[in-house]
Amino acid sequence: MFVIGTAGHVDHGKSTLVYALTGINPDRLREEQERQMTIDLGFAWLTLPSGREVSIIDVPGHEDFIKNMLAGVGGIDVALFVVAADESVMPQTREHLAIIDLLKVPYGVVALTKSDLVQDPEWLELVREEVREELRGTVLEGASIIPVSAVTGRGLQELLGELDRILDVAQPRQDLGRPRLSIDRVFSIAGFGTVVTGTLIDGRLTVGEEVQILPGDLRARIRGLQMHKTKVQEALPGSRVAINLSGVAVEDLRRGQVVTRPGWLEPTMLLDARLKLLNRVPWPLKHNAAVEFYAGSARVVGYVRILDKEQLLPGEMAWVQLRLAEPVAVVRGDRYIVRLASPSLTLGGGEIVQPHAPRRYPRFRSEIIARLEALSRGTCAEVFLELLAGTTILEARELIQRSNFSVMEATRTLRALVEKGEIIILAAQIPEEQALAHCAVPLLARNTWEGLLTQIKEILEAYHERFPLRAGMPREELKSRLQMGAEHFNLILERAAREGELVVTPLAVRLPAHRVVLSPDQRRAVDRVLAMFRADPYMPPSLAQVEGELGSELLQFLLEEGLLIKVSDSVLFDAETYAEMERRVVAYLKEHQRITVAEVRDLFGTSRKYALGFLEDLDRRHITKRLGDVRILR
Repeated sequence: MFVIGTAGHVDHGKSTLVYALTGINPDRLREEQERQMTIDLGFAWLTLPSGREVSIIDVPGHEDFIKNMLAGVGGIDVALFVVAADESVMPQTREHLAIIDLLKVPYGVVALTKSDLVQDPEWLELVREEVREELRGTVLEGASIIPVSAVTGRGLQELLGELDRILDVAQPRQDLGRPRLSIDRVFSIAGFGTVVTGTLIDGRLTVGEEVQILPGDLRARIRGLQMHKTKVQEALPGSRVAINLSGVAVEDLRRGQVVTRPGWLEPTMLLDARLKLLNRVPWPLKHNAAVEFYAGSARVVGYVRILDKEQLLPGEMAWVQLRLAEPVAVVRGDRYIVRLASPSLTLGGGEIVQPHAPRRYPRFRSEIIARLEALSRGTCAEVFLELLAGTTILEARELIQRSNFSVMEATRTLRALVEKGEIIILAAQIPEEQALAHCAVPLLARNTWEGLLTQIKEILEAYHERFPLRAGMPREELKSRLQMGAEHFNLILERAAREGELVVTPLAVRLPAHRVVLSPDQRRAVDRVLAMFRADPYMPPSLAQVEGELGSELLQFLLEEGLLIKVSDSVLFDAETYAEMERRVVAYLKEHQRITVAEVRDLFGTSRKYALGFLEDLDRRHITKRLGDVRILR
């Protein structure tokens, strides 16, 4: 399916031409019919001589309604550019042409309307030449210019034939597996409920499937689909579609939202883009200028941060960050327009290269500009590596979504990069190629992985040097130093351990070469303290006494090695004694079913302090359970 969109100056006969071609009046509003002027978007359809059915979007030409024109022109495949033969090129002719050029509408034809009002052939040829001059250097350069009359029918068949010829060579919309419909109308039909319309791109929608509406994160289900007032079970990319939604109210929806499948598209308020300022803009665009941002059918206020120039001169291009006041749901490769609200003026537009800018960039940084250039022109593999540049970690499905390549190409490329080792996947096994597009497993670039390993090793080396008697650095301390979330941190440790780069335990992390080696003096001190524990096993030295004898580092060593067991802030037991006490208490409970602190004290000939500390530790380890003043086996 293809969508044709009108463009041109107010009162140049766009709607009249659409009516003459289709028999459908696109001016659906009473005010439009009374004023004989298009105010909002109009819609129609026709069957071309070839039998091909196409949709038509009729846009307003008056400068007061440019915002409505922009809501419809973003989804068109062919521009039906209208110029009245009796007036020739006018201000909105030029503005609409500039918008079509900025949006890179790939095909077009010019209809010289009202040709029945022109009797002088030389005047008609003069208008043709003026139009050709305006089209020079734009996407419509070389487009056919056909005189037509909606009154007499002159040229209408030739115009339809030219549209057929264009569509014979036009590329249909790609099916990327990620359907998006930018809402341009919202209304309710009695007995059916909420209906939205728009042009479907990037994928298919089917009756019965769940959809998400963004921004706003609303969920709904497709109750019905219509194309040209005909019910269909499936809508294809490039179709003008009316969607009957269940589970969402009309008042919750608005023009500019996007209907899509759940779970892949995330709205943004900071994006990277290429911006071209139109030649006709009467002044330079300054850094941080306030603008109106248009993409799809959305319109939001924003600010332009110019990254590679002091200011943008008319006719120039620049790399920019667009900081928006409200979120928009866009993807890499989407075209956009920026305008001034007052005075009403189209400034320029361009292409979004990164919808989710990782941060607010400093200006005039060559490495940032080079990265944006690569994102703009790179292959699928190059774009993946750029999106993962720096310290970025992205889930597989998020990386594929941000690249905006087809699911098939993206998954094939990603798997190849993982197998070559250029992208590291934080999983024990590489998922099947078909699963990658929906996989939540994190990815990072090889140089990011190597940089992380280097950073971790440097942290651990410094830790081992400072605390040579500790078996390793506590995991939580290392995670805090890396400023990383628990999920990614644990996956990184698991992979590093699999590759033999680190030794990881439930509590600590160490370098493989790290070993705790006691000096002769330290060994003698440890032996002396352990002998004290064996001399009086059930009433051993307190924690404070042991720390006074050994120091905190040697004490920590004995705890980490499992030679001593800490049961409270003041009570320690040596490991063999603790194990023996546990066996005896468990045996006692199996015989008597319950035990008190006093009975433990008497069983081992110790004091209440040691008996209580020991029992509380058994409680913590879920060996025993306290019920009032007694313990039972769990």
